[in-house]
This record gives sequence, structure tokens and C-alpha cells, in this order.
Amino acid sequence: MKFSESWLREWINPEISSDTLADQLTMAGLEVDDIEKVAGDFTGVVVGKVVECKQHPNADKLRVTKVDIGKSELLDIVCGAPNCRQGLMVACATVGAVLPGDFKIKSAKLRGEPSEGMLCSYSELGIADDHNGIIELPEDAPLGQDIREYLNLNDVMIDISVTPNRADCFGIVGVARDISAVNNIPMKELKVANVPASISDTVSIQIDVPKAAPRYLGRVIKNINIEAATPLWMKEKLRRGGIRSVDAIVDITNYVLLELGHPMHAFDLAQIEKGIVVRYAHQDEKLTLLNGNEVKLNDDTLVIADQQKVLAMAGIMGGEKSSVTTSTKDIFLESAFFAPLAITGKAREYGLHTEASHRYERGVDPALQNVAIERATQLIIEICGGEVGPVVNITNEEHLPKQATIQLHRSKIDRIIGYKIETQKIIDILERLGCNVSFKNEIWTVEAPSWRFDLQIEEDLVEEVARIYGYNNIPNANMKIELVMKPKPESHIALKRIKDLLVDRGYQEAVTYSFVDPKIQSLLHSEQTAITLPNPISSEMSVMRLSLWSGLLDAVLYNQNRQQSRIRLFETGLRFVPDQSCEFGVRQELMLSGVVTGNLYEEHWALPKRNIDFYDLKGDIESILALLGCSETVEFKKADINALHPGQSAAIYLNNEIIGYFGVLHPEIEKKLSLNSKSLVFEINLAKISDKKVPVAQDLSKYPSNKRDIAIVVSNTIPAADIIAECKRAGGEQLIKVNLFDVYQGDNIKQDQKSLAISLILQDKSRTLEEEDITNIVSKCITALQIRFKALLRE
Repeated sequence: MKFSESWLREWINPEISSDTLADQLTMAGLEVDDIEKVAGDFTGVVVGKVVECKQHPNADKLRVTKVDIGKSELLDIVCGAPNCRQGLMVACATVGAVLPGDFKIKSAKLRGEPSEGMLCSYSELGIADDHNGIIELPEDAPLGQDIREYLNLNDVMIDISVTPNRADCFGIVGVARDISAVNNIPMKELKVANVPASISDTVSIQIDVPKAAPRYLGRVIKNINIEAATPLWMKEKLRRGGIRSVDAIVDITNYVLLELGHPMHAFDLAQIEKGIVVRYAHQDEKLTLLNGNEVKLNDDTLVIADQQKVLAMAGIMGGEKSSVTTSTKDIFLESAFFAPLAITGKAREYGLHTEASHRYERGVDPALQNVAIERATQLIIEICGGEVGPVVNITNEEHLPKQATIQLHRSKIDRIIGYKIETQKIIDILERLGCNVSFKNEIWTVEAPSWRFDLQIEEDLVEEVARIYGYNNIPNANMKIELVMKPKPESHIALKRIKDLLVDRGYQEAVTYSFVDPKIQSLLHSEQTAITLPNPISSEMSVMRLSLWSGLLDAVLYNQNRQQSRIRLFETGLRFVPDQSCEFGVRQELMLSGVVTGNLYEEHWALPKRNIDFYDLKGDIESILALLGCSETVEFKKADINALHPGQSAAIYLNNEIIGYFGVLHPEIEKKLSLNSKSLVFEINLAKISDKKVPVAQDLSKYPSNKRDIAIVVSNTIPAADIIAECKRAGGEQLIKVNLFDVYQGDNIKQDQKSLAISLILQDKSRTLEEEDITNIVSKCITALQIRFKALLRE
């Protein structure tokens, strides 16, 4: 939001310097980004009048003029501006004047003709980048007056950052309210009288979407002088607010925008057929905008239309065909309240950003529409003339925002601010901000004004009191904090512990976006529906991730394209799964994911050079799960996942519940992603492994253990894990450990079979096991394997 200091002081004029004013704005939450002079440094420039203008005898593009600056003698000045003419009021730099850049004006001869000064343009005075000609002043400009004084050029432009919650400060009135509250002095009262109708002409208004457009006002103004010049004072206020002058009607609507913070629009009445309709656009309906671009509208875009066509994108930009032109005689003036959610993001969808959309997205005062249309009507009649029709007001009260009533407790505000402010002072501050306040039993009941729709909860009021009271006025005090050790269950595993383990195993932590490319995600999770963003940053970041694999694989490709072949990455973050049973229809789960590719080891003369495989990754996962102390209850079972290689993928089970997956990325997906080596991925739901099994002390057996090895032949399709589990079940408590130490396929073994060598460790806590006991346990294991898996004991 940019405005001139002099305009702000028309509304509120505290006896403070410009620097103090800027500091007050910043401390009130309206951070001042820049303060810029409205004109360059110059002296000796006064108001003059061209009383004679003739062609230069020796130059085609120069004119010889006589200029009256209110003194007894006229000045001879040679001028090359194309708009120089007799009777024009100008800015005249006299001999001795110093212009920006330390340019001094002296008497001279130009092509043989004397010149005793210079007629100046806006650019030559450092006011604006306008090189089209010399400044044209109003006819009533006082001769001889210093131009700095006449145009109020000893002024500055202040540029402030308005936070999204303070949309009321997108108008000079809103800024003035805050300065009034901070300095505890009254501001100019905003009073706009209703302009009486002089004609009965109206345009019918139909609102098809009252939730998106709860209020729409319109008025016909006929027989206006479209060629009327915008007053210099208005042009200057617009320029100092960062808006260029277009024509009188557009300038007036822009002036109301800067003054009240309320966007408005004027239509050419002749282009409206059979009344106004506020509705959503039909899909691919076309509209040519004021900037000349033709757009195809989406069916969720709010538009202003008539019975035949679209006239404008509501709250964003008008259409070219219905715009006010030099041939316009009658206009239809619009003033509306559009729901912020109906406008939010729509301008960006079409590559636009306008002053109107910037304000409507954040919200405008729902009680300001009538004031805005009457203010604009006053200015139009004053500048352009015309005949005024009555205001047509269509309002759906049930869809308008309601003023919030909030209770503020003394204990709450004292605790948050850390300092007790007097009760009456708090009441004064809230009332100066426009609130209705009552106080009883240490509780303030506060009704927020219509323009402060951001005030919704108790903490909002605390913030208002603190910033208006002044953060610098709150004394410094040492905070009294009682440190209490929070209980931390021994079973809890800190996420940092898991991360440290992976780092120790050679992984590096990555952080990727939660927004991913839908094309990549559909390759990995073709069977799942993703959440699509309504206003994505780009098409490559338009859906929420269903897993962390999308971002990690993109990071692998990025590194491989930069000659990095050995990559080990992990990431922790949320995935977003559509689920109507959850709040907002999405289930958020904290996941641990990783990807590995390339060689198992860094290049080293003593280490073997081979690619990482399925079992290497399984070892990393087992090391993570070992932190849980639940090796006995973890199982790895074959899984069919579209993203992973069939036969080289597995599901991870903990206590018979799936907690994750891992395996080799499917070759077709690797090819489509342009990955140049085999990649392996894993993903584990961290919520399922946040607690570990707490160790329980047990007596150690003082009797020796015994080891027996067996070799069995089984079908290739039988997982070794099932063999080990069956041995543990059949062996009982005296079988304390089972270990697979060899797998063999080859000579003397059928092609569809494999030989598994298993060691059995046996021990009893109360006695030494006899050979008969050992043989009995081993026999039970072999018999169980033969019955369940048709295993053959290999001699």
C-alpha cells in the first residue's frame, strides 16, 4: 500500500515528524518498506503562463515563447516541447534555478534566439518518468508561485507492507484509524451524504450465487462528460499512490479504492443488455479483458454478466467490450461485496494480479458498499457532470460476515503481555479502534467493527491492545519460568535416534516438497487417488504426495545428472491420503522413507565393487527395527506393489500389522523416470514404530548351550523366514536361537528347490541338556518342517 504523507495528514495530523510517523506505522504492525520524495531536489521553478508562442526562425522543432511569471517583464524562452502553446500554464525554471542533478539554468542563446529560462516537464523535475512534453497546469494556477508549494512537492510517498489480516489498511482511511488510535487524537470523520436521484433509470440486478456475492449495488449515471479532465489534485494523489491516471471515470474509481480501500467498477451502460446477472462462468466461456487478453473462463470463476454475455471477472478485472471509452455517454456504477474465498486464487489462475483482486482476496468492509458508491457518485457529478439514478441494492444478509463478539479475560491479557495495563486504558484502546466495549467481573465483552473482520478470538484483542499501547511502553521484566521435567517413557524412541542410525549407515537426510508432479506420482501409485491443489505453484507441483518416494526419486535423478552414482537418501515427513473418515477428508501420516542406488561401498582397494541389492536394504531396515527390540515379532512377507519389482519387494509386518514396504523399483518406472541405475526404496509408518519393547532382566543360564546343524531341501517358493519361524514354534523354550547360515542351489538339487542350512542353539536354564533331549528337540523341528513344507532332510 503506497500513499503520500500529506494525504494521510488530511485525515489525521498528529504533531510529529515524518520519521516518527513512519516509526509509529511500523510499530503498529504496518511496516514501512520505503519512504520516497515525490519530486527531485530543485529550486527556482515557478508557475508561468505562455502569452506568446511562435515558430523558431532557425529550427523546425523549436518555438520562441514569451512567458509571464507575474513580474513586470515577460521572459523570452526557447522551448522544444510539442505541447507548448499560447495560453498554457507551465512550470518555468528561471535564471539561477537549480534542477535535479545540479543542473543550473543560465541565460543563453539557442539557434540565435535568447532564452532566459526553461519550461519543465515532470521528468526534468524528478516527479515522474513522463517525457511527452512540458507540465500543463490548471488555468487558475497563481502566477509566480513556487511550483513546490503549488503542487505540494515537499511531500513523501510512504510504502507499507499490509499483512493479510489487516485488509482494512488497504485504504488511507484504515491507516488513519490506526494513527488516530496510537496518538489518541480524533481523525477526520468519514461522512458521505447520499446523492439524490435526478432520474429514475435503473438496471435490474440478479444474484444467482448469493453465498459468493452477498451484496451488489448498482447505479445509472447518464449524460456524463467523458472528456472532462481529472483534477490535478486527484492525479497527484493517484500518482503518489502508485496508480497512473487514465481518464476521469477510471481515476475516480481508483481514487475511491485508495481512499476507502473499496474496489469499484464502471460499465458502459450501452453495452449492458437486459440487466446485470452475478453468476459463475460457464466452462470455457470467453472474455476479452481490459488488458486486451482473451481468456477461457473456468466454471468456478465468479463473473458479472448480462442476459447475453460476460461483462467482467468479478472482483478482478473488467471486460474490454463493456469498458468506458471516449464515446461513452452513460455509465453503470458497481459497488459490491464478494466473499474472499470466491475470489482467492482466481486472478493467479489467469496470470493476473490487480488492485481489486488484492483487496477482495483479503476481504473488504461488508458495510462500506453504499458509502463507496455515494462517494464515487459525488466525485463523478463534481468532475464529469451527469444525471443520477437511484441506487439498486440487492443484499442477502444471511451470507454477509457477522461482526464478532469476543470476551477478553483480565487473566488472559495479563498472562500473555506479562504486564498489567489499567482497565480504563484497555477500554479506551479498544474503543479508539472502533469496538463497542463493556466490562464486568474482570471480563471485557467486545464487539468488533465491520471493517475489523480479522478480530475473531481473544488473542486478537490482546494483540490489538499491545500494539496500540506500544510495545516499547511495556517494561522489560525477567520472565519467571518454572522448569518441569516432562515424563519420558522408556519405551519411546526419539526420531533423532532413528535419523542418527541412518546417518551412521551412510545415508544423508533430504527435505523435499509435499507438492509433487502428478505424472510421477501416478507412475508410483496408479491405484490411489491424490489430493489436487486448487491453486498450485506449477503443474509439476499440483498434487499432495501419497508417499515420500516421488520427491526422493526426483532427488536421485537430480544427483545422477550431476555425475553422482552412489546415492543413499532418507526423509521424514507427512504423506496425505484422501480419507473421508478423517477431519477435512485427508489422513496425514508421518513416514520414514529412503532410497539407495549405486555401489554398496565407496571405491576402495580392499572392498568389493558390487551394486547394492535387496538384502542390503533389508539389513538397513532390520537395523532400524532392532531399535524396537522386537526382532522376534517382525516379519517380512512378499508383497505385490505396482511401484516395485515383482519378486523383489516385501511388506514389513510388526505384530501382524503392516507398517511399511521396501524393494527394488520397477524397471519400467526406472526407465520412465530416466534413472540410470537400479534403485531400491523403503517406507515405514513412524507412528507404528514410535514405541519399543522395554528390556526385562532375566536370569542367565549357567548351563552350557548346544549347537546342532541341519540341512533341508524345500521348494523355491517357500520363504526362509517361514522355515525359521516353524523351527522356533516346534522347538519350544529350550530352542533359544535359530539361524540360517547357508542357501544352496545347484548340483544334486532340483531346479525348483533349494537347500537351507540352519543352526539350532539349545539351552536350558535349570540343567544341562542330555543328548536324548537335544535329539528330541531337533527331531520335533524336522518333523514339523516335513509336515508343513514337505521338507526333506539332506544327508
